[in-house]
Amino acid sequence: MTLEMDRRDVIATALVLAAAGGGVAHAATGAGESAAAWDLTEIYPTGAAWDADRQALAALIEKAGSYRGKLGTDAATLRAALQAQSDAALKVSRLYTYASLKADEDVRIAPNQERKQIAMDLYGKFGEAIAFTSPELLAVGKAKVEGFLAADPGLAKFRFQIEDTLRQAPHTLSAEAEQVIAATAVPFSAPSDVHQQLTASDIPRPTVTLSTGKQVRLDDQGYTMYRDAPNRADRKLVFDSFWASYKTFENSMGANMSGQVRTEIFTAKVRKFPTALGAALYGPNIPEGVYRTLVAQANAGLPQFHRYLDLRRRMLKLPDLHYYDIYPSLVSLDRTFTLEEMRSLTLAATKPLGEDYGATFAKATAARWMDPRARTGKAAGAYMNPGAYEVHPYLLLNLSDKYDGLTTYAHEWGHAMHSLLANKAQPFETSNYPTFIAEIASTCHEMLLARFMLANAKTKEEKLFYIGQQLETIRGTFYRQTMFAEFQAAIHDLAEKGEGSSGGRYTEIYLDLLKRYHGPKMELNPVYAAEWEYIPHFYGGFYVFQYATSITAANYWAEQVLTGGAAARDRYLGVLRAGGSDYGYEILRKAGLDMATAAPYQAMVGTFSKLLDQAEALLA
Repeated sequence: MTLEMDRRDVIATALVLAAAGGGVAHAATGAGESAAAWDLTEIYPTGAAWDADRQALAALIEKAGSYRGKLGTDAATLRAALQAQSDAALKVSRLYTYASLKADEDVRIAPNQERKQIAMDLYGKFGEAIAFTSPELLAVGKAKVEGFLAADPGLAKFRFQIEDTLRQAPHTLSAEAEQVIAATAVPFSAPSDVHQQLTASDIPRPTVTLSTGKQVRLDDQGYTMYRDAPNRADRKLVFDSFWASYKTFENSMGANMSGQVRTEIFTAKVRKFPTALGAALYGPNIPEGVYRTLVAQANAGLPQFHRYLDLRRRMLKLPDLHYYDIYPSLVSLDRTFTLEEMRSLTLAATKPLGEDYGATFAKATAARWMDPRARTGKAAGAYMNPGAYEVHPYLLLNLSDKYDGLTTYAHEWGHAMHSLLANKAQPFETSNYPTFIAEIASTCHEMLLARFMLANAKTKEEKLFYIGQQLETIRGTFYRQTMFAEFQAAIHDLAEKGEGSSGGRYTEIYLDLLKRYHGPKMELNPVYAAEWEYIPHFYGGFYVFQYATSITAANYWAEQVLTGGAAARDRYLGVLRAGGSDYGYEILRKAGLDMATAAPYQAMVGTFSKLLDQAEALLA
């Protein structure tokens, strides 16, 4: 819980969680599964109960707003004001959780979609009602506020948020201006809405005939399903056709992206930041050195990435490598996994995290907190919703029965375990962990699982498969997300220098990045550089880089947990239990990991190199 809840933060958080699984709904594998498997009655037993709480929220929001002009009265009044905000935040969070999950059970049910929109609007109303808080606290003055903190132990749970507000004094506006900024949340979400509408319905999608004779429609979901086609000519057809459909909309997408960039630059300027990147990093208090060091070290590690691409070419037995050869698995694995096997394997892989962790995981996964299989009408993708603080997390999954389903299961349950540990250790006000550390637990789960599966593999082909999966994870999460981060920085730099921008210019920048990251031996059709139009992350502000920092941190912690003994394990679990009690960067630094230094990224590249060594030794 923060002192000021911005609707854009809610949208961005939802986008992060949905993207975390990185998946799209697979063909339904749960035949006969006509209803959601999770139990939402633990949040609200009925829609009527939800509506009753919605009505009650109005009074809570009114009460939270009633303290305007009173925060400097005395410590007790400040505590009462912040408690009123906390009570309203707890209620609106619960309302949104239920509405969002219910809407995703079946996106065709209009009343559920309407309820979700109502819940989003409630966040906006709440944010506007308490927008006075930061400027008023600053007007009260640091000395007086710190006196209140010293005088009233009841303010302890609000200390971090209060001190964070005082830290942001140079960039906080008047109460009236803050209310205006809060009100921009809805119109400033327009570029994201336009992008979603264009990609979901308005861009004409090609239908192509594969070598098997099967006709497939190449919308975004169709692309992800067929981009790894075993037939190389099919892959080329998929790439050529799909990216050409985006290329046609390059000008419109460019104008829309420029609108997104301008909203971020506008907000940065209004708040007196020199750059949009500086503004984005200032809020979570992440040193800009983290961003710059990540990019520098990923670039320094490109020779190992190019080595991987050449290994990919050799393993696929190709004379050359094209961009459309990126996605096929290096080795196929016919093994399938039931849900119970996914549970037992993840439990075994995470055993190094200790008995208490395992007991909590076993109990949680035995309950009805998860909707695991795809079905008609269900929302695509995979995510963990932290759930109502007083209840528990929920997981929406669309699992295949292949290894990617197993890794998605482990990943999302890593998120859930993070939330469970944070909620148990922290009060509501500091339970919501920052985005900077949000992907560590989930990715650490994946890494522990991959190492477990590799250690228990019985054949050379199995070992190569699990090594290949790890290499692909690092390619997609460390190198690719860092490339995205470079793209975002570049297009913002362009606008901030006053240079012209367009869809064509964005495509040029992206093509240059594709060439540099993938090396001189990668064959790239320039039309594939329309890929920037496809990435929804660019409409959520500067957060994509945190996927790359998170896998880097997860790599560090997986190694620590496996080799550092109980003390290292406890330091890691302490990171998870810290929730939002401090800045994400500081939580890691205090646990011994400084993400502004080169060492963790060099270790990430080192892990990548060692995996390549293992693969090459097996092939030899």
